[in-house]
Amino acid sequence: MRPFLDKDFLLSTETAKKLYHEIAEQLPILDYHCHLDPREIYEDRRFENITQVWLGGDHYKWRLMRSFGIEEKYITGDATDREKFQAWAETLALAVGNPLYHWTHLELKNYFGFEGPLTPENAEAVWTLCNAQLAKPEFSARNLLLRSKVEVICTTDDPADSLKWHRKLAGDDKTSPACRGGGPASRPVEGSIPSEAAAFPVKVLPSYRPDKALGLEKPDYLDYLARLGGPQSFRALVDALKDRLDYFVSLGCRVSDHGLAAVPFAPAAEDLVEHIFQNRLAGVLPSALEEKQFKTALLVELGRAYHAKGVVMQLHFGVIRDLSKRVYRRLGPDAGIDSIGDQASISELAAFLNALDETGQLPKTVLYSLNPNDNTAVETVMGAFQTGEARGKLQHGSAWWFNDHKRGMQAQLESLAAEGHLATFVGMLTDSRSFLSCARHEYFRRILCDLLGAWVENGEYPDDKALLTRIVRGVCYDNAGAYFGF
Repeated sequence: MRPFLDKDFLLSTETAKKLYHEIAEQLPILDYHCHLDPREIYEDRRFENITQVWLGGDHYKWRLMRSFGIEEKYITGDATDREKFQAWAETLALAVGNPLYHWTHLELKNYFGFEGPLTPENAEAVWTLCNAQLAKPEFSARNLLLRSKVEVICTTDDPADSLKWHRKLAGDDKTSPACRGGGPASRPVEGSIPSEAAAFPVKVLPSYRPDKALGLEKPDYLDYLARLGGPQSFRALVDALKDRLDYFVSLGCRVSDHGLAAVPFAPAAEDLVEHIFQNRLAGVLPSALEEKQFKTALLVELGRAYHAKGVVMQLHFGVIRDLSKRVYRRLGPDAGIDSIGDQASISELAAFLNALDETGQLPKTVLYSLNPNDNTAVETVMGAFQTGEARGKLQHGSAWWFNDHKRGMQAQLESLAAEGHLATFVGMLTDSRSFLSCARHEYFRRILCDLLGAWVENGEYPDDKALLTRIVRGVCYDNAGAYFGF
């Protein structure tokens, strides 16, 4: 029997062990999609306790705790941080087969040196151990990223965002005590800026996420338009979004992102789109068809703008959000009340991509469907639009959200290999709000190496070190750098 979470965790063959330990393990991280707060990076936030790092905004954990019957008081309510940590330990101890069990213990091992399983009985000792470590300057937000060998972080930002903290990070020109690993750094007062700007080698780049600009049906849509300068026509809206994209690109933006229920395609003449927009300005909500026509028109315009600026387009789809209106009214979005949606309309996805391809304006595009039943269909659509202008121009994004577990990652990798070209894949991302979540890259890399090792030892691929090194390095690190232009 193998020990729990040993050095060969998830590696079932000798070839897999060599691929991971000799190649993948030491590679830096390019995290091209996450939800970290750039302000916390700039201010080099210090965390008072492990609950702040783990449970503050992690709806994955909230969802699991609710499934275990934990009272909301101990999840998002007014219980103390120590009580919430105890509730998490009680939940986790029996969460066999859940990826959170693996992620949590990888984080405890990698960052805090705790080797065993977290249980209700040892929760107090683990709480004390982690909090003692978090009190050290090397556990500040920036240093956690440095310890994870992160080279690039792409945050998720609205077009109307000032990108204040990205600008400040880009202007850093000194070294702070915290980033030197020197004496204790004071926790910044809310709204303050560190007295010493810090030279920070990790690139913290904005990503362009215009979901609110597309949300014509939302009750607060007119308020959002005011944040964009109050465009009074559809063309003015497009121009305002292009202006903001220019600003994002000036600060290093290499990627956009869209969160969609499904990729829409219902083309309409611009005068009809203008009519729909003017009705919305007058307070008239769109019909389902009008909503789809508006979103199609705006997405096509944005796709063309991304192509012109060399910005990668990410499309996340196949999700139903905010199912529990009771919880939504209390907590808002990202509360752990979402689900996988129906299978995507592949014909509409293909038609949207084709509308951009017809004019030679299809940007590099990463497709993520939350429904794993879409895997093969998505890859066959991708294959129809691949061109020699970029290696792996269209990408099947890594197993996302409800699929980023062992079985889901294996399925995505195997499907991509069968229908596309696995060696061109841009690999893993955290999609997380936690500074400890880079352990997910390790989890992915172990699964990748195990899959490749099994193919080699089963005689399905040659035991060629040079070729295997290119594949592992490419998927774990090199491809993302070349694809996004970091």
